[in-house]
Amino acid sequence: MTGRSVLVWLAVAVALSVPLLAAATSPLLAWREPVYVVAGFAGVIALALLLVQPLLIGGHLPGLSAAGGRLFHRVIGMGLVLAVGVHVAALWVTSPPDVVDALIFASPAPFSAWGVVAMWAVFAAAGIAALRRRFRGRLPLWRWVHTALAAVVVVASVVHAMLVVGTMETVSKTLLCAVILLVAGKVIADRRGWTARWRRTP
Repeated sequence: MTGRSVLVWLAVAVALSVPLLAAATSPLLAWREPVYVVAGFAGVIALALLLVQPLLIGGHLPGLSAAGGRLFHRVIGMGLVLAVGVHVAALWVTSPPDVVDALIFASPAPFSAWGVVAMWAVFAAAGIAALRRRFRGRLPLWRWVHTALAAVVVVASVVHAMLVVGTMETVSKTLLCAVILLVAGKVIADRRGWTARWRRTP
C-alpha cells in the first residue's frame, strides 16, 4: 500500500472515529437510560456511514476493486438501514408520542421533519437498490433515481444532525457533516455523464 493510500484510509478513520469518540464521552450521556444511548449512537453511526457510501461507489478507497466497492456499498447500505431502524425504534421506546408527531410532521422541533425525510429516503433508496435487476434495460434511469434519493438522504441527514443538540460534539459533528457533503457532492458531480446520456436518450 502506497503512502497516499495510507493517508486516505487514515483520514477516513479519523473522520469516522473522532465524532464517535466525542459522542461516547459526552456529559449528556450521564444518567441517560440505555435505550436512549442506543438511539443516539445508532444515529451517529448512520451519519458516519453516509461518508463511507459515496467513497465506496466513487472508487475513492484505495485497495478496493470496482466490484469490491459495489459489494461493500450494498453491505454498508444494509447497515445504514439497520442503524436508522434501530435509531427510530429506540426513540419510539423512549417516547412514542414524540415519534408519532415526527412521523406526521406535527413535531415542534425543526430537526424532526428533516430526520423523517432522511429516514424515508434511506428506505426508498434501499428499496430501489433491491429492485435493480428489474431495471436491467433501464439502468441509467435506475442510477438517476437511486442517486437522487441518496442526495436527499445526505442533505436531510446533515440538516437533521446539525439541528439536533445531543451527544455529538459540535465541532467534530460540523466537520463530519461538511466532509460528507463535499464527498457526496463530488461523487455525484463525477457521475453526471450517465445522467446526461439518459436525458439525451429518446
